[in-house]
Amino acid sequence: MGGLRGLYPEIKENFSKMLKVDETHTIYYEESGNPQGVPVVFLHGGPGCGTSASARQYFDPEFYRIILFRSKRKRKVYASCMLRE
Repeated sequence: MGGLRGLYPEIKENFSKMLKVDETHTIYYEESGNPQGVPVVFLHGGPGCGTSASARQYFDPEFYRIILFRSKRKRKVYASCMLRE
């Protein structure tokens, strides 16, 4: 059996956007890799953990359409398990 492979080279995003959910919360999302590829959604560790560009490097950008997202509160402070406004 083969060993573990390293990360893929640095991958630039195709686009990124902010989706307003309510007055307090916004979801940042981005796409990278092959826009016609197999979709893969990267789920980070939870509220407040964030997502970094290096997370794109776990996936083959020629095969996958890579979607990363994170939730944010106003003033770019991460939502910390906040369910109310």
